[in-house]
Amino acid sequence: MVVRPKKSLGQNFLVDNNIINIITELGNISNKDIVLEIGPGTGNLTKNILDQKPKKLIVIEKDYNLSNILRKKFSSKIKIINDDILKINEEEIFKDKMIVFGNLPYNISSQILVKWLKLNNLNFFSKRFILMFQKEVADRIIAKFNEKNYGRLSIFTYWKMDIKKIKDINPKSFYPVPKVESTILLMEPKEKIFELNNAKNLEYITNIFFNQKRKMIKKPMNLLFKNSKKIADKLKLDLTSRPQNLSPENYFQICEEYENLYQ
Repeated sequence: MVVRPKKSLGQNFLVDNNIINIITELGNISNKDIVLEIGPGTGNLTKNILDQKPKKLIVIEKDYNLSNILRKKFSSKIKIINDDILKINEEEIFKDKMIVFGNLPYNISSQILVKWLKLNNLNFFSKRFILMFQKEVADRIIAKFNEKNYGRLSIFTYWKMDIKKIKDINPKSFYPVPKVESTILLMEPKEKIFELNNAKNLEYITNIFFNQKRKMIKKPMNLLFKNSKKIADKLKLDLTSRPQNLSPENYFQICEEYENLYQ
């Protein structure tokens, strides 16, 4: 059966066996592990994961036709959830810590990541993420402060994840061939994070700062605090700095001050 990838779902199937092997090995799967794969497509990576003999393999595939293909291909060896990953409540559905693989659709990859980062118990959802992003998005995720790609996604991911860039992937490793490069990232939830009351507050604060990323931080600080100079002095912030000059820890501290005042 010929499978025609759907552009509307951002489908680009990974067909390069060398890359599939690299991704599988990063999982370090044992027979005690429960594995979750997001967007398995035609099952090329799925087969490799099954060869590692995990305790259980769950796949989430939005495309109904692909779900049927996977069902015929793997029968009862996998559990298939035919649904949209953005609509799934992970904390209700999954009760065991998993290894998560994902060749994430380019058009919603950052949305998926932010959704996971907002989970109250990311540590209990997954012990390891092996994810593929469009290179441009991956560069934003791993960027350090004072670098041009540094921004909201960098800060939000750094808050909860240890991240390692593994490899850039040539577009020819996919079918159909995309116009952009991809990148494999290995992410592991941090044991200890800066405690904040609500992830939405960090999202809100970084949004205010980076909506005016070329302006001095004096303006967003004034929007957040009546006594912005006092808060800046307490946190040892230079109000003439730009948003990209502040470290993730600076943003966590600003968020903490905001929560102490208004929550």
